[in-house]
Amino acid sequence: MSAVKTLEAVARDRVGKGAARAVRRQGHVPAVIYGGGQAPQSIAVDLIRIRTLIYAGGFKTTLFEINAGGKKTRAIPRDFHLDPVTGVPIHVDFLRVVAGQSITVEVPVHFLNEDAAPGIKQMGGTLNVVSHTLALEVAPDAIPDAIEIDLTGREIGDAIHITDVKLPAGATFTGEPDATVANIVPPTVLGAEVEAEEAAIAEAQSAEAAEEKAEEEAAEEAAEDEKKED
Repeated sequence: MSAVKTLEAVARDRVGKGAARAVRRQGHVPAVIYGGGQAPQSIAVDLIRIRTLIYAGGFKTTLFEINAGGKKTRAIPRDFHLDPVTGVPIHVDFLRVVAGQSITVEVPVHFLNEDAAPGIKQMGGTLNVVSHTLALEVAPDAIPDAIEIDLTGREIGDAIHITDVKLPAGATFTGEPDATVANIVPPTVLGAEVEAEEAAIAEAQSAEAAEEKAEEEAAEEAAEDEKKED
């Protein structure tokens, strides 16, 4: 379970594009806290702090205690927007959480002990990951850092379904009850795909080279014809 992190913020009394641009010029990122049966609260958070948190990973599964002007609010990030060119955060949405509430979060899946899976280690199979995250309904203060799946003893052809995954106490998977999380495929499956892709690339390159050569030859013939006419 992730520890609750403290996040300092400044309350904003002005909203809109102009006010947001002014906040960014001051080295902050405009944000809003909503939900929990209360009115939305506009805040601004430090750019460097929020950028570090986002790029560190696990941002959307971290519970924060946001301190804005002495008022502390527990909230979890629901969405954030990055500048498409610079990748700098330009807005963050936080969902206010209250006692007894459950929320749905995307929790990353970590696969352990690939070396102990005969289908991978001895037979050369490949782990084909179907779902890199699992959507769980869980209490905000019980969000796991990750769901770990042990691959020990797994053979080629084995499929890992959600029913094989041990979820934290109180957590519920919100997807299909028989969803496949991953499977171990024979080496020839991915190998054939790679070979087909390489062959297609080689064919395209050959066709392009032939076209360029034809254009060069046509240009040379045209030049020769011009010389003869002169």
